[in-house]
Formats: sequence, C-alpha cells, structure tokens
Amino acid sequence: MLTRDLMDAKLDEHFGFEARDDVEGVLSTLTDDVVHDIVGWPLGPSHGPGEARAFYESLFADLADGSVRTVRRLYGENFLIDESVWSGTAVGRPFGFEGRGRPLTFRLLHVLEFSEEGQIRRENVWVDSAAIAQQLS
Repeated sequence: MLTRDLMDAKLDEHFGFEARDDVEGVLSTLTDDVVHDIVGWPLGPSHGPGEARAFYESLFADLADGSVRTVRRLYGENFLIDESVWSGTAVGRPFGFEGRGRPLTFRLLHVLEFSEEGQIRRENVWVDSAAIAQQLS
C-alpha cells in the first residue's frame, strides 16, 4: 500500500507540471493504461497517455497562469480524493466558454487511483462548471 506522502508527492508533481503547461511532464505521472476521465468532457474518458494528451493540449491552450490550492485530501488504499481550487486566466475557450483573458477561479474534485509503483492509473475530475459559466457567460 502506498503512503499518503507518496500519493501527495505524485499529485503535487502532476499539478506542478500542469502549472507549467508541461504536457510531457503531466503524461509522465500516468500509467500506460491510465483511465483519464474529466466528467462532462465531450469526448468522454480517455485511455492511455496518448489519448489524455489531447485534453491537456486543449486545457493548456485555454487556461494560463494557473495554480491549484488544495483544500482537503482524503485517503484510502492506493487512492486519494483531492478537493482543490484552480485560479488563473481564461485565454481560450475553457469548457466551451469565451475566456477573453479574464480571471477565472473554480473548484475541482479529483479522485485518483495509483499503481503499486506510485503512478496515477485512474484520474476522475469533477469541475465546478456553474462557477465557470457564471464568471465567463
């Protein structure tokens, strides 16, 4: 069983790569058979880093200067639930809304499962789309 510290370190590494818009770095935190599921994403869940790449390339084109602040984490055997807040700038069309360079803040809920080696093998993300719509509509 992975420790909380190991799961925290991997997720913090993942978030760090996201903050730097580093697609290759983000993908390096995932297993080869990862299931990557952004709930409500029009293309549905992706399987493997190759399919997850499209989401991250789109995300990094739409959002800039992002940071994630963790609010709370809950732990289980090789899984972690992370409640956090994303803040940054909407530069493209995040989640279908015109960003026009406006500031944006929204809540996220990540449910992550880890391999025995400590890589992310499943990532489910729920995004507060109502907050995004309120700020960008």
